Amino acid sequence: MVYQARTYSVLIVSASEQFNGAIAPLLPPTDYYPVRFVPSVAEAQRKLQDSETDLVIINAPLPDGAGTKLAIHACSGGSAAVLLLVKSEVYEEITEQMLPEGILTLSKPTNMQSVAQNLRVLRVIRERLRRMEERQDSIEKKIEEIRMVNRAKWVLIECLGMTEEESHRYIEKQAMDLRISKREIAENIIKTYKG
Repeated sequence: MVYQARTYSVLIVSASEQFNGAIAPLLPPTDYYPVRFVPSVAEAQRKLQDSETDLVIINAPLPDGAGTKLAIHACSGGSAAVLLLVKSEVYEEITEQMLPEGILTLSKPTNMQSVAQNLRVLRVIRERLRRMEERQDSIEKKIEEIRMVNRAKWVLIECLGMTEEESHRYIEKQAMDLRISKREIAENIIKTYKG
């Protein structure tokens, strides 16, 4: 499988114009789009609620909070990869708190090369999360199909007096003969007899 380039939506939460100006060149629109800047926890929470975000970078502290709760919220509320920049005095303590949450931390002051390296790590994390989401969606669809087929089997048992084995074979044979999924056969059975 060949890696396909993606663009990543980014939310920068920072009240520092100096930091915002320094990080902006690291986020070219060919790789990062849209890039949104907000100066506070409250505004960041609104943005996270309004739209899916791939990467969240929090330059703590913020005028209305330390940024740690926001980082946890960004991870738990969706599938964003999060980088939290904190003052060197609290770096060790915050890192220990954020590690179990899957949040990267970076000590300030820092240089933009370290931020750029962490951006690449965030992209790797986001891709892994994306693959996990796809697998989860696939599993959920399979579970839903199994539920639908089981429901249709019970309809056939109830309405046509088939055994469970006969109803199972009937659904499989119909799906093969008509070249459609067992789920579609099950939906048709349910509509026909329970519709």
